[in-house]
Amino acid sequence: MQRIPVGVLGATGAVGQRFIQLLADHPWFEITALAASERSAGGRYADACTWRLSADCPENVRDLVVQPCEPNLDCRVVFSALPASVALGVEEEFAAAGYGVLSNASAHRMDPDVPLLIPEVNADHLALLETQRARRGWDKGFIVTDPNCSTVGMTLALKPIYDAFGLRRVIVTTLQALSGAGYPGVPSMDMLDNVIPYIRNEEDKLVTEPLKILGRYDAADGGIAPAAFPVSPTCTRVAVRDGHMEVISIELERHASAEELAEALATFQSEPYALGCPSAVDPTILVRSEPDRPQTRLDRDNGHGMAVTIGRIRPCEVLDYKLVALSHNTIRGAAGGSLLNAEIMVAKGLIR
Repeated sequence: MQRIPVGVLGATGAVGQRFIQLLADHPWFEITALAASERSAGGRYADACTWRLSADCPENVRDLVVQPCEPNLDCRVVFSALPASVALGVEEEFAAAGYGVLSNASAHRMDPDVPLLIPEVNADHLALLETQRARRGWDKGFIVTDPNCSTVGMTLALKPIYDAFGLRRVIVTTLQALSGAGYPGVPSMDMLDNVIPYIRNEEDKLVTEPLKILGRYDAADGGIAPAAFPVSPTCTRVAVRDGHMEVISIELERHASAEELAEALATFQSEPYALGCPSAVDPTILVRSEPDRPQTRLDRDNGHGMAVTIGRIRPCEVLDYKLVALSHNTIRGAAGGSLLNAEIMVAKGLIR
């Protein structure tokens, strides 16, 4: 297929760089435009960006001129790595101008007409785009968001369990990587020899976002009826570079053994993988039986960073069961998630 021209908004930041890395040799998409703040616009990307990922900046973007975040880019699909305060207006401007916006920002996640998408979980929510365009008067443009990085790992872990056995209550404690705070992130003197038991706005997202994602699309009113179980989160920052670990306790609606939970997780089927999406992996959920796995350093890159690894499935003394889930926060939980959103839209004929 002829590659689809795409742009990256917020291209010089941490998530923007991850977008560029993942798109550099993508078989379906080609980067034709990069945009960032006014202080970066006007110069070569290689000069405007201090590249902070482990591999070198891809050659095919080094000489691209960074442009302002305005809807006159030479593409029709953009990946947004903008901060939420900026994304709120800019993403709407692009969508109104006919661009498809695949957003990593939180600004529009909970808008009732915007899909909050994990393609393996709720691809049917893309039907919201018809409602979105009708309500907002957009012709070809759209906004599709991916969830908070911690929401992604937890919700992928919960999906097979929710479908098979139902959920009454969820308690989760996160151990989140430093890269989730962006660059330069948390000062080293605050983080060394320390765990910070608070991440601003993070717990609110874990309360609401999974319920929208696991909710039911109602074709009659063109909206989402959210799932009804409560989530009680505590979010902490720990001194690892990449990889969000989550310790999850669950109460089920229907009885199941630990073996049945593990089976439901291990046999989870990925629709994006079945459709041939290049970033999709099989299995999407890896179940480890060792008593000390998953471990951040050993398991965060499973499935090229797109898989969720689950272990320590065991009875819970308060609820029914508890488990540990691990996902790569800047790949699966950020740029890679948005990229997979775009891929399934191509596979379903929603992006051409």
